[in-house]
Amino acid sequence: MTANRDSIVPHSQRPGISATAVEVRALLALAAPLTLTNLAQIAIMTTDVVMIGTLGPHALAASALGSALMFTLWMFGVGVVTAVAPFVAQARGRGRDIQGESRRTFQQGLWAATIVALPCVGLLMLAGPLLLAMGQEPTLVADTEIYLQSLMWCLPPSLWFITMRTFLSAIERTRPAVLVTIAAIFFNAFGNWVLIHGELGFPALGLLGAGLASTLACLFMAVALGVVFLVEPGLRRYRVWAGFGRRDWARLRDLLAVGVPIGAMMTLECALFSGATLAMGLIGAEAVAAHQIALQCASVTFMIPLGIGQAATVRVGVAAGRGDAGGVARAGWTALVLGAGIMATAALGFLLLAGPIIGLFLDSAQPDAAVTVAYAIGFLFFAAIFQLADGAQVIAAGALRGLKDTRVPMLIAGAGYWGVGGVLGLVLAFPLGWGGNGIWLGLTLGLAVVAILLVLRFAERTRRSRRLSGNDLAGLGAQPVVVEVP
Repeated sequence: MTANRDSIVPHSQRPGISATAVEVRALLALAAPLTLTNLAQIAIMTTDVVMIGTLGPHALAASALGSALMFTLWMFGVGVVTAVAPFVAQARGRGRDIQGESRRTFQQGLWAATIVALPCVGLLMLAGPLLLAMGQEPTLVADTEIYLQSLMWCLPPSLWFITMRTFLSAIERTRPAVLVTIAAIFFNAFGNWVLIHGELGFPALGLLGAGLASTLACLFMAVALGVVFLVEPGLRRYRVWAGFGRRDWARLRDLLAVGVPIGAMMTLECALFSGATLAMGLIGAEAVAAHQIALQCASVTFMIPLGIGQAATVRVGVAAGRGDAGGVARAGWTALVLGAGIMATAALGFLLLAGPIIGLFLDSAQPDAAVTVAYAIGFLFFAAIFQLADGAQVIAAGALRGLKDTRVPMLIAGAGYWGVGGVLGLVLAFPLGWGGNGIWLGLTLGLAVVAILLVLRFAERTRRSRRLSGNDLAGLGAQPVVVEVP
């Protein structure tokens, strides 16, 4: 393997090429496979929905309830193990004992994933009484419990995989995670086909089989990626499994200190959208259906700025590790400008192609579809504006994570998501009579507040780093770190 010097050597040491051009190239090289992996994971979830749908609407509703509960807990765990990225990236930037320090972070990240996953499994065991207390139909709750009996056990291997994937992104070797995730799409589809309806001599397990297929797919992903670390020459040198049983309480504590606020921030956002869906239910079934169309479209395009934000964490972390204040600013602002351009294009697509987009989900010729279509057109208008704010906030948050700055962003997110987005959406929707449009306007304004405050915080942090260093540190005494190409 050759060294990927664009991603690790200070810009001033590369004559004949602008620093911004180098940063754009390095950012895109990292963000593209991360985005592809995120889209592949959405494909896995979409496969589950399609194949469970063959069991009928009741089973689909039960799986939706179970998935909503598990997804909220899973998002918290994903946030916690995301802390692996800035620790490894900054170690790369410093260039001191990168294998030893990265190995410590990798191993404690897996322990952190386990520590978070097991209590979450315990909470899912109590899902039945919780759903009954919320007034859900008893027969629906019973089926949800059956689904969760097998699905809940996907949490530990899923978070192990996310930890390993995050480590790979931090060392800019993303290809193994992409290939494993794509393979898991087919593994999961095959498992659903066999276990839901009882093919190839297996018993027909219905919802229990669907949850079991998802758990086996997550276990496959974790094991496959773990084996890659043993056999891939460029990864073997990290010796990530050596001395795995030893606890490093200091590193584990540091990871949790950075990761728990990330998990809380991601959970707050997830809960906001879950709450919006529940609020739409008070308006009517057509509003819920239209909301799901707009939200699904926004979720797909969101994978692009999410990948850019994940790449920004690594790029900012590497620059911070080598003491390069100019590199920190360059990496963060390049990611924000790139993300803004992409999301502006997505927003324009929502505005110009609203009809065809809705037609992918709904046959407007059906006699009862007119109300849903009318709702969906309005929601897509707000979703277009929403794209810009959502992209900016996730990229700014990613850049701040590269600096291990997570506690204040969590507080900003809580205030913006719920203090502005949630409260304002409900006030606009019901007392002021704006209905579903009011909920979407509230979501948009809440995310816009979070985006503005996070961008301002990143600007303030970069100004502070320049003042502390006395000048732009790009290239001043920083030593290049040799890393394998992705």
